[in-house]
Amino acid sequence: MPMSYTLQFINLLAALLLLIVFAMLSQRRILSLINLFAWQGFVLALSTFVVAYTTAQHHLYYSAALTLLLKVLVLPWLLHRLIRKLNVKWDVETLINIPTTMLVGIALVIFAFNLADPITQLAQGITRGLIGIALASVLLSLLMMLTRRKAISQVVAFLSLENGLFFAATSATQGMPLVVELGIALDVLVATFIFGIFFFQIRETFDSLDLTHMEKLKDD
Repeated sequence: MPMSYTLQFINLLAALLLLIVFAMLSQRRILSLINLFAWQGFVLALSTFVVAYTTAQHHLYYSAALTLLLKVLVLPWLLHRLIRKLNVKWDVETLINIPTTMLVGIALVIFAFNLADPITQLAQGITRGLIGIALASVLLSLLMMLTRRKAISQVVAFLSLENGLFFAATSATQGMPLVVELGIALDVLVATFIFGIFFFQIRETFDSLDLTHMEKLKDD
């Protein structure tokens, strides 16, 4: 495949990643939010595979396979299992309305591209132009964490934030050492199990997964 076509395909995948984060930001259904996270993981894995093929960085093939296994199969399966166990059927609740959230998201994307411009000049590699998209994805995921009231939706936002950081590493430096990636993957998996226990504890204590009930502890 010619280099120009490969770069265009990588740029297309990066744009899809950003669109998926926007879709997650505007999503009201928890099941749809988890499914979008799985699609984000699939696009991230495909992007990593293409970067590995283009740059001949063989360790990125393992990263792509690990991302596919963890972010597309294992974590979405665990999250689906959690919401079935918790009998979760509610919509995603936000602290501010969706239109306002989207406007703030657009402002964050503009800020991210302006912030990434000088970093792009210092970065090496064919994917250095994608740092702006990677930073925008991170900021949008952080916004999603701050504007969600339910615990599960905040965990999905946290996992999406980790995806954005991984994409940023791939864009700036063609990936991290494999040992580091394996350590991060293990940390994310363990964190998901801990979050699951945390969900059950909140449910038993407050009969709800709304984190605003945690404020009651301040008054005790």
